[in-house]
Amino acid sequence: MPSIVVAGASRGLGLEFVKQLLAEGNVVFALVRDPAKSASLASIQDKNLHVFKADVTDPVALKAAAQATADVTGGSLDILIHNAAYQNDAHAFHTITEFSSDTELIEDFNKTWHTNVIGPILTINAFLPLLRKGTTKKIFTLWSGAGEPAFTVASEFVGRAAYCVSKCALDMVNVKYALALKDEGFICVAISPGVVNTAEAPPPPEAMPFITKQVQGFVNVNPNWKGPFEPNESVELMLKVLHNLRPEHNGQTLSHWGNKEWL
Repeated sequence: MPSIVVAGASRGLGLEFVKQLLAEGNVVFALVRDPAKSASLASIQDKNLHVFKADVTDPVALKAAAQATADVTGGSLDILIHNAAYQNDAHAFHTITEFSSDTELIEDFNKTWHTNVIGPILTINAFLPLLRKGTTKKIFTLWSGAGEPAFTVASEFVGRAAYCVSKCALDMVNVKYALALKDEGFICVAISPGVVNTAEAPPPPEAMPFITKQVQGFVNVNPNWKGPFEPNESVELMLKVLHNLRPEHNGQTLSHWGNKEWL
């Protein structure tokens, strides 16, 4: 059975990846910051699921999780899915010019960058020795269309400044791994899940004008857009892309459709 690590598996898309990958019969290693707070993950009863505590910004914890994974698999790993990411909801609905202070801006950008850019690098590096011994050699990094400049301009996506900047940089991280590992038979892809409803509570009333404007921006880009996916829908589409990856996809940034349509 293929062995797969899902980094950032406690909720939302990461949790859904775990569920669907287990249903396919894979051996899944779920990385979470705090297993004690992952009730949904803990409720899954499956002998092929292994849950390890590892924050993607903690290289020591990541290496320990990689060793624990190797202890189960005999030292190999087939696929790494990096889903873990950070975005500050308190700064979601204002522009890059509207931070209350330089300190607030720096703190937001630093935490977002460390989680969304450095985190994937640390995670991939920790598991790379195992992936090199695997049979599939796929690295699947969750990206976002909000990190694509042309799409951001077309949709007038003005919010989540630090998040969007970090996802733009993550595109290049994927390219650098693709180039570094292509001669070893790896396929490294950045994947956009589309717009997905992962909210755990309704948005506050003061956010509605921004959300309404953003929805209109998405419709302007794609008049046929039907609205946000549910996590299970998005993951089902992304897994089709994952399973159909070929060497020519190495280094590409793809949507959940397997192309360059981000909605």
